[in-house]
Amino acid sequence: MIFTLFGDYIRYYGNEIWVGSLIKLLEPFDHNEQSIRSAVSRMSKQGWVVSRKEANKSYYSLTERGKKRMKEAAGRIYRMEPAKWDGKWRTLLYTIPEERRHIRDELRKELIWSGFGLLSNGVWITPNPLKEQIYDIIDKYDIKEDVYFFEAKNEGFQVNKQIIRSCWDIDHINMLYEKFIHAYEEKMIANAMKIERGDMSDQECFVERTLLVHYYRKSLFVDPSIPKELLPEKWLGERAAKLFNEYYQILATKANAFFKAIYLAGYDNCPKQKQIIAKEE
Repeated sequence: MIFTLFGDYIRYYGNEIWVGSLIKLLEPFDHNEQSIRSAVSRMSKQGWVVSRKEANKSYYSLTERGKKRMKEAAGRIYRMEPAKWDGKWRTLLYTIPEERRHIRDELRKELIWSGFGLLSNGVWITPNPLKEQIYDIIDKYDIKEDVYFFEAKNEGFQVNKQIIRSCWDIDHINMLYEKFIHAYEEKMIANAMKIERGDMSDQECFVERTLLVHYYRKSLFVDPSIPKELLPEKWLGERAAKLFNEYYQILATKANAFFKAIYLAGYDNCPKQKQIIAKEE
């Protein structure tokens, strides 16, 4: 949930937030102060955020690594349709020894998050141009000597759509999109009418939009962003993306107003920071 707030709000408002404001923003979701402080501390230890002190207040901002991850995530969350395919497969192989098993486990998680699929033991593939992400991962874990990375065309006997089905559970991903559509299609219409009548508060819109992003993101990051040419005919990803973006915009004005009111209160005695935020807006 904190990642959702950073990606959807905080990075557009100076990329920094007072922990007290973060606690206040998460109150409507029934998260208590202790659990929020613990979560932020974990994020700091993992290199996603960094803190600074001003008087008796702690402020948190995304690190460069955090900013890069948020940018990558946003590119997937807010895209409207699948990318076109250049016809190339990217293949990554690694031979990380058993004594560095913890790195191997972390590498698997990174590859899955980035959209790679497991073709066979130690062999990962993607139809997407993820060279920059791969180089970042290799540098992060210092594994240049253990990794091989290729770009190639399929000249074998399995057609490209069969390769996709071998590496990803396409039917399961499509089912997740179907569940998202079922959960939000009628809800969007009903809440749009409530907003028009003035029957939905800023806080309610903030909560609803944050949960919308949180829910959609969970479904989306199982999806490896497969190019259009490789998708099945009855693919629901585009319909889900259209629904998400439309509902997101319906909730935007009131949700942003709630966030901004709480966020700026954390800088009551910092006029300089308020000026920086105003410029970024």
